[in-house]
This record gives sequence, structure tokens and C-alpha cells, in this order.
Amino acid sequence: MNKPLRRIAIFCGLLVLALLARDNWLQYVQADSLAEHEKNRRVTIERYAQPRGDIIVDGKPITGSKATPGSDLKYKRTWKDGPMWAPVTGYSSQRIGASQLENIDDGILTGNDDRLFFRRTLDMLTGEKKEGGNVVTTLDSAAQKAAYEGLKGRGKGAVAAIDPSTGAILALASTPSYDPGSFAGNTNDEAEEFLNLDKNKDKPLVNRALRETYPPGSTFKVVTAAAALEHGLYDGIDSKTDSPLPWTLPDTQTELKNEGPIPCKNATLREALRVSCNTVFGKIGSDLGKDKMLETAKKFGFNSEQFVPVRSNASNFPEDMDKPQTALSSIGQFETAATPLQMAMVASAIANDGTLMEPYMVSELQARNLDVVEKHSPKEMSEPLSKENAQKLQQMMETVVDKGTGTMAKIPGVTVGGKTGTAQHGVANSKNPYAWFISYAKTDSGSPVAVAVVVEDSDADRGDISGGGLAAPIAKDVMKAVIDSKK
Repeated sequence: MNKPLRRIAIFCGLLVLALLARDNWLQYVQADSLAEHEKNRRVTIERYAQPRGDIIVDGKPITGSKATPGSDLKYKRTWKDGPMWAPVTGYSSQRIGASQLENIDDGILTGNDDRLFFRRTLDMLTGEKKEGGNVVTTLDSAAQKAAYEGLKGRGKGAVAAIDPSTGAILALASTPSYDPGSFAGNTNDEAEEFLNLDKNKDKPLVNRALRETYPPGSTFKVVTAAAALEHGLYDGIDSKTDSPLPWTLPDTQTELKNEGPIPCKNATLREALRVSCNTVFGKIGSDLGKDKMLETAKKFGFNSEQFVPVRSNASNFPEDMDKPQTALSSIGQFETAATPLQMAMVASAIANDGTLMEPYMVSELQARNLDVVEKHSPKEMSEPLSKENAQKLQQMMETVVDKGTGTMAKIPGVTVGGKTGTAQHGVANSKNPYAWFISYAKTDSGSPVAVAVVVEDSDADRGDISGGGLAAPIAKDVMKAVIDSKK
């Protein structure tokens, strides 16, 4: 064979070897990832070939499935009270995909999870149709309804409620919301509906309880009070503090103002929280310094993402601050920002005598025959403050509700502790402020619920916006709903 032909033969042989190598790579190395790739139409057809399992609240499904005639995607998702439950379930759309629980637990809901292999094998042998399993949540339907109904008509806002003793999430509401059933199918109209929601300036697709962070305003003062007690700056809650009035931010000539003529000069911790003294808590933060304040904030969960199992954005307590910024951060301003879930965790830890339980909203995963595939066990997350100091802080928060700024949260026959907050919003506080309220309720059997409410009210007159006026009544209704459901 002459030299040119030999070169051509070698080149062709190399091409064949490359083709064989590529073919084997695709068939054996990449086979699983290609088979499961979201762009693989067969995967989508398989996902919607049978009814999905359900998401369960209080033992009843809040989801369903219905046939879609004329489509190779045979079933699409349905919801009961979709806008109310969307912040919990997320959406499952033949065209768009899935989010939140519908996405995280898709394997269980479709029946494709590896943990259901034995169940699928039995079904093949017995000729049973393949069906998805169930996701059983910790949610309380009465609490969720109270939260959602309370937020409706208030503009934008969110509610998170937790069982302090376990960390179980009882309510997770966000407004404005959306109906996930409006784009569950595969039509162009449904795709257009999703695009309109996605472009909406009010962001209805965003779960504000988990994904939005807001300046917490005066609700953060309970964290500052915890830091003062834990680090020994003050021991008693009824002894006068070293809090001059006026008080100038350190290294500046700027006086820190209080909201109105309230008795803040050398006020006790209890009185300072009752009337919400900026000067007292700003000076506490300055006296403790940023390191001690940051340590306490982190113990409450700040600066860390939470997975419930849906991801919640990390709340923020600044790590790089000067002295005046530390003072402002300690009253919930400057760059301090929190999700409603985070502030519910703060109230929960205080109500639970200083122990913060890890928040979660899925109690168990079930196969279609109700066999338990996975069960959640409550876990301790941290201990932000001692039992003794937590009980002191409870006394302070209960005074706020009994005869302070939080009286709108009173429930007859129930001990309620709380803290209001009205956080600045916009450049130079030019926009309507955020109204906050955090609280817990105690009965003879303990504390069944802690709540955080934030209202981004765009309609009320600025002077009418306050945590005590707008947010506290919503928290009251949520707490009452939980207490009534346990009777």
C-alpha cells in the first residue's frame, strides 16, 4: 500500500474508533443523565403519565390530578385553594416545570424515587398501575387560612408560624399570590399566564415568607435584649439601664431619635421594650459591640440559609460595621434584614425557653399504600439564650402585649408575648414603612405557636401604618386558629 492510501486508512480507522468511543460514552457513561435530563421529552411524558401523588395537610389532600385528553401528557396537576397553598406547594406545570415541594419531592409524587423501587416491582408483578406517593406536611389548615385571609387586601406581605417545641411550620402565607392551576397544563395560553405572573411588578410568584428579606425594625430589639442578657450587660429586666436622653451615635454628632415623647431615659429593659426605645437598644448594641451582637444574631439563625426543605434566603446581620452602624443595626435598621421565617424563629426560640428547633414543613413521605418512606424527627438547631434569660425576655414581650404597643394581639384566656416593628423603607424613609409583628401564645400545656407577620402596605395612609395596628391582628388570628385547632 502506498503512503497516501495508508494515511487515509489510518485516519478513517481513527474516525471509526472515535465514533465507537463516543457511542459507548453516550450509551454507558451518560445514559442515566440523558435518560433523566429535563429536556428529554420521554422524561416529561413519564412524569405526567399517571396521576401525581398528593400533598397532604391535616390528613387531607390539597392537590389532585385530572386527565388532559388529546395530549401525550396524560394528567395535569390541580389544587384546592391554589392561591392560599401556593407558597407551600409551589407549582407543577407541564410546560414550565415545578417549584418548591412539587419540585423537591417530585420523585415521591411521580413514584419514580429510588426508595419506591420495591413498591414499583410489586406493582409490576401484580399488574397494579403505577402511582405516586404522598408528601405529608406539618401545616395547620386553619392557621394557613387565617394568615392568608388576614393578608388579603393589605397589599404585599407574608406570615410564618412555627410550633416552638418541634420547629414544625404551621403556616406559610404570602400575598399577592397566584393560582398554580392557571398554568399547570401545556397550552400556549397557560405559558402566557406564567410569563405575565413572572413579569408582574408585585412578584406574586415569590414566596415572601421564605425568599424576601426586610429590615425587621423594632422586632429585632428582642435579639438585642437577648444579647444584653446573655453577655451580662444587664441582669435584671426591671433595673434602670445606662441610657441617657438625648443619646448621640458614637463618633458622630447625630442624635438617635425615638418615635415620639416616650419615657426612654435610663428606662428598664422591660419598659424600653414596651414603648420601643431606639436610644436604649441602640446604645446596648453599641456597648456590646458588633462581635457580641453578631454572635447572638447567628445563634438565632441569621446569616445562614434555612432548608425546610424549600430553601429560605439567609437573613442578614452585618459583619463589617463601625460603632454607629452597630447601633443602628441593633434596632433593626442599617443593613439588618430578615425573612418572616427568621423572625418567627426568633419568637419561637424565646417561647421555647431559649432552645431554637430546626424549622421544617414535611413530616413524612409516603408510598401510595401509605407506607412511610421517610419520617422527619425534630432537631435542635441552637440555644441562643439560657432558659432563665428566655423567661425574662418572655416577661418583657408579654408586657408589650399586656400594656404596650402590642395590645391588638391579646387573646382572652391566653398568655401572649409580642413585639411590634415599623421599619423604614426607601431612600430617606420616603416610602411607606413595613409593619411587623412577632409573637407567641402560651396555654396551660405550653407554647403551641410562634408567629411573624410583615405587611408591605401600599394603600393605607402613612400615619396609619404600624406593626401594632396592621400586623398584630393578623398574628392574633393565626395564634387563635392554632389554639382552637388543638382543643
